[in-house]
Amino acid sequence: MSQLKQINEQIGRYRWTICGLVFFATTVNYLDRNVLGLLKQTLSDNGVFGEVKADQELNYSTVVICFQIAYAVGMLAAGRFIDWVGTKAGYAWSLIGWSVAAIGHAFGHHTWSFGFWRAALGFTEAGNFPAANKTMAEWFPKKERAFATGLYNSGANVGAIIAPLCVPYIASAWGWEWAFILTGAVGLLWLAFWYKMYASPAAKLANGQLSQAEYDYIHSDRDEQAAEKADAAGARISGTQLIGFRQTWAFVIGKFMTDPIWWFFLFWLPAFLTGENARKVTEYLAAHPDFTGDKAAIPGVISWPFAVAVVYTVATGGSIFGGWLPKKFINGGMDPSKARKLAMFIFACLPLTVLLASRLGAINTWLAVATIAIACSAHQAWSANMFTTASDMFPKKAVASVTGIGGMAGAVGGILIARVAGLVLQHFSAQGKTELGYGLLFMICGSAYLVAWIIMHLLAPKFSQIQLADR
Repeated sequence: MSQLKQINEQIGRYRWTICGLVFFATTVNYLDRNVLGLLKQTLSDNGVFGEVKADQELNYSTVVICFQIAYAVGMLAAGRFIDWVGTKAGYAWSLIGWSVAAIGHAFGHHTWSFGFWRAALGFTEAGNFPAANKTMAEWFPKKERAFATGLYNSGANVGAIIAPLCVPYIASAWGWEWAFILTGAVGLLWLAFWYKMYASPAAKLANGQLSQAEYDYIHSDRDEQAAEKADAAGARISGTQLIGFRQTWAFVIGKFMTDPIWWFFLFWLPAFLTGENARKVTEYLAAHPDFTGDKAAIPGVISWPFAVAVVYTVATGGSIFGGWLPKKFINGGMDPSKARKLAMFIFACLPLTVLLASRLGAINTWLAVATIAIACSAHQAWSANMFTTASDMFPKKAVASVTGIGGMAGAVGGILIARVAGLVLQHFSAQGKTELGYGLLFMICGSAYLVAWIIMHLLAPKFSQIQLADR
C-alpha cells in the first residue's frame, strides 16, 4: 500500500475532494481559453481579423494581446480581491465573469469587438490561479502541496485536450458562434458543486465533514504554524511590502520568463501544425502536379486537432509527474527546498528539445509534435512547482496576492511574445518562409526555463518562508 493511500485511510481524504473541485474549474478555464486558437483559421476566413491575408497574423496577435493586457491587470486585482473576500466568494465571482465573457465572443465579428470580449475573458479568468493556489495552501501541507497543485494544474491540459476534440466540430455543425456559447455555458454548472462542497478546513471541521486527524495533518508544517502565530495579530500584507522581498522577485521573474512559452503554444500551436500541413501539400503537389485526390491522404499531412490533443495529453502527465517528483525526493529524506530546486532544474532542461521542432517538422510533422509535447509537459511540471514556491515562501494570507503579482508578470511576458510572434511570422510569411519564423520562436521557447531557473536560484537560494516580524 502506498504511503499516500495509508495516510488517506487513517485520517480521511476530503482535501482531495477540494482538489477535484479546483481541477474541474481549471479544466473549464482552459476549455474557454483554447477556443480562440482552435478557430483562428475559421475566424480569419470569416473576416474577423480583416480581409487582407497579410494583415491577419498581426490582427490576430492584437486580439491575443487584448486578452494578455486584461489578464495582467486582472491578475494583480484578483490576487488582492481573493485575499480580501476569501477563496469561496472570489473563485465563484471569477468563474461567473469568465463564463459570461466566453459566451460574449459569439457577438464579436471584427478585430476590435472580438478584442473587447477577449479582454473581458482575460480579466475574469485571472482569478482562477490565485484562488486555486490559495486553496492548495489552505488545504494541503507542504509535503503534498506540489502533488495537489500538479493534479489541479493538469486540468489546464484536460481543457486543452477536450477543446480540439469538440470545438472544431461544433463550429462546423452549428457555426463558430455556438462553439463560444456552449463552452462558456459549461462553467456555470460548476458553481452548484462549489457552493455546496467548499468551505475552509476550520468550517468543515466544525460541521463534522472533516476529521480532526485530517485537519491536524493539513496544519502539520511547523514553520508555517510558527510564522502564523508570530503574525497572528498582523495586518494584511500590502503589495508594497511584498515587492520588497527577494522571494517575490524570484517568483515574479520565473513567471515572466516561462508563462509566455505556454501562451505561445496555446495560441500558435494549431497555426503551426496547419502551416506544416500546408507545406507538405505544396511540396507534394509540386512533385505530383497531376494529383487530384484528397489532400488529407498526402504523405506527412496529419489531423492537427488530434495532434493538439496528443500534445496536451502528454502535458497532463507532465503536470502530475511535476508534483510527484519533489514529493518523491522529500520522502527520500531530501530537504524540501533542495527537492523543489532539483526537480525544477530537470524540468528546465527538457524544453531544449523544442529547438529541433521546426527542423524535424520538415522531415515528419509528428516528430515536431513529439518535441512540442515534451516541452509542454515540462512546462506543466515546472508550473506545478512554480505555484508551490509561492506557498513555500509566503504566509497563506498573502499567497493569492503573490500569485497575482507573478501572474501579472507572466501575462506581461505573454503580451511581449504575442507581439514578437505576430511581427516575426508576418515578416517571414511575406517571404514565404514561415517555418524559419517558427524556428526562431522555438529558440526562445527552449531556452527560457533554464535562464529563469538560474535567476531564481540567485534571488532565492532556498525557498524558505519569509519572516514578516523581522521587517
